[in-house]
Amino acid sequence: MTTRNPKPIAHPRDPLHGITLENLLNQMVQRHGWRELARRIQIRCFMFNPTVKSSLTFLRKNPWARKKVEDWFIGELGTNAGDGGTGSD
Repeated sequence: MTTRNPKPIAHPRDPLHGITLENLLNQMVQRHGWRELARRIQIRCFMFNPTVKSSLTFLRKNPWARKKVEDWFIGELGTNAGDGGTGSD
């Protein structure tokens, strides 16, 4: 008798797993507003007539900018862990 025990898929601990870039950006805008995003990450799509759509386009095309936003978001996960703000509404 042979039993197949499939090996669990190894996932690195990814705090962004299941969070879309759009969801992440909307949470950041809701928490901090466009002005603070532009102050902390100086990119035009945050500074001049910011919209989620234009920002998503820019962040998807520029990994360096996306990384800055994601790193800021991840940094806040530890400090906001007790507020229940997982982003899953």
